[in-house]
This record gives sequence, structure tokens and C-alpha cells, in this order.
Amino acid sequence: MSSTLIGVGVGPGDPELVTVKGVNALRAAEVVVVPVMAAADGSDGGEPGRAEATVLHYVPAEKIVRIVFALNERSDRARREAAWDAGGRHVARLLGERGSVAFATIGDPNVYSTFTYLAQTVSALVPGTVVETVPGITAMQDLAARSGAVLTEGTEPLTLVPVTAGSAVLKDALSGLGTVVAYKFGRQAREVAEALRETGRIDDAVWGSALGLPEESIRPAADLDGTGLPYLSTLIAPARRGGGRGGKL
Repeated sequence: MSSTLIGVGVGPGDPELVTVKGVNALRAAEVVVVPVMAAADGSDGGEPGRAEATVLHYVPAEKIVRIVFALNERSDRARREAAWDAGGRHVARLLGERGSVAFATIGDPNVYSTFTYLAQTVSALVPGTVVETVPGITAMQDLAARSGAVLTEGTEPLTLVPVTAGSAVLKDALSGLGTVVAYKFGRQAREVAEALRETGRIDDAVWGSALGLPEESIRPAADLDGTGLPYLSTLIAPARRGGGRGGKL
């Protein structure tokens, strides 16, 4: 019988935002894998990551297996890929032993998720593996709901930019008329603020981090002063709007 690897989006952090389908998938899998950031010594650091903390609301701890990934590693490609390979081998073993594995990822498994790389690795190691995904609520949706920022109206485009791609990419997006969402901008908060001011988009923009968690922070982008923010901070710069209700239809 084929092994099944299913990526389950568990949302930005609020356990109430995990979908019913997601909960059912987590409970149905024989084992639930969660990604954790590597500590300096290569261990899992001992503390649960955001995905694990969310999953623990729905499945027992003994069903959860941590796998270390170099989640924020961009400069050392060899270290990053070694972590993917090790994680893939670990999941491949679990599939051979248990048959079905769920991988819990914050947000959505098809939006900037480690699951993509894991699935590619496992599929190469275990040909015939069935790979499925369960969508999850994204940070931009949660931030829009909590801040009151409308993501899109009528014919407006929506552009999602990982600021890790460089501030120039963000500035190009902000120069357009549609809504721009920026992910992973915490370490480049100063550059993001400058891009917003230069393009005249700062007044209506809002940013947030740790959404749905006790340490949640949601602030106007105009308050950005260059101080470093959490890596997973999200920003919404709404489209330039006018013409009253339905003006963009």
C-alpha cells in the first residue's frame, strides 16, 4: 500500500483558526511531524515551535515528532540542504514504519512552507508516496481580520512579497495600485518603512506579529522606527482607494 504524507496548514498561531479538516487530518495520521528551528548545537532546542504549540491543542504529545530544520538559514546553502535531507530521511523512515504522516506547518502548506521541500525530498526517497495538503489560514488573512484592513476590492490586484527577496522587490510592488502584503520583514523593518514612505503607502499600512498569541502586536506602519521586529512579522499596505463604495468594480 502507498504511504501518505499530508501537509496540514495550522494557521498563524491561534489554535481556533485550524480548520475542521485540518484537525481531522492531524488526528487521523499515525504520527504528526512538526518543524523546529535548529539550536546552535544542532538539537531541537527543547522548546515547542509555533506549529507544535498549535497542534498540541488537538493531538496528544506522544503522537508528535520534532524534526530539526534550518528554517531561517539563507546564507549557508549546504547547511540548509543537509537539514532538508536529514528531515526527509526521518520522515521516510516514519512512513515505512507507520504508513501515514502529517506535517504541521504554520499558515498554509502551499505558501512559503518548508513542507514543499520536505515533500520533494520524501517523494524522491520513497517513490509512490501519496502527497496531499490541507489548506490553512494565512497570516495576511488573520492580520486583515484583526486590524480591519481590507485585502482586496473589485478588480484590485493583490501582491504577496517575501521581503527576504530584497527591499527592491517590495518597492516595485508598492509602486503599483493594488494591495501589497509583505512577509518575513522583521529583520528589515527599517528598509520596509523607507520603502513605504518613498512610495506614499505608509499612512494606511499596518503590521502584525505573533497573531493570536499572548505576545501579539498589531501596529500602524507609521510607527515603524527601524527597531528590529520578529522575523515572521507581516505587513499589509492596502490599495489606493477612492470613488466611494464599489469604486473598483
